[in-house]
Amino acid sequence: MQAKFRSATLAASIALAAALASGAALAQVDVSNAWVRGTVPTQTASGAFMVLHAHDNAKLVGVSSPVAVAELHEMKMEGNVMRMRQVKSLDLPKMQDVELKPRGYHVMLMGLKSQLKAGDTVPITLTIEQGGKVVEQKVTAEVRDMVPAAASGGHGDHKH
Repeated sequence: MQAKFRSATLAASIALAAALASGAALAQVDVSNAWVRGTVPTQTASGAFMVLHAHDNAKLVGVSSPVAVAELHEMKMEGNVMRMRQVKSLDLPKMQDVELKPRGYHVMLMGLKSQLKAGDTVPITLTIEQGGKVVEQKVTAEVRDMVPAAASGGHGDHKH
């Protein structure tokens, strides 16, 4: 009888550990549809876009890439003028998609080291604060064909 109890206790402990481990695995941010706008040879800036989905409340607190200086930016209308500015962080509410997109929040890539051609990939590291911890998450974004700057929200040769 004691062996059965010990076995049941061990099984319960293993199940609890598995549940806690899966809970820890869920304390993350899923990234989907990551892409970067392609560039022409002389262009020095572009934008990166993606959908972020946090399993628990989180905050995007930094971005980096080996291909350029990366910053988190926001574009929004102020009166009749579209303005872009750097933001220090972006809240990622629990179980909600947050889209980084043209004419909204996005990763600005400035000082590109080379042309970004359709079909290439760009490594991006997201720095995420969640549950009192700061973790880095690697993302591979596909370069898509460029579109005219007017249609793209003005991410041509952008300078600050």
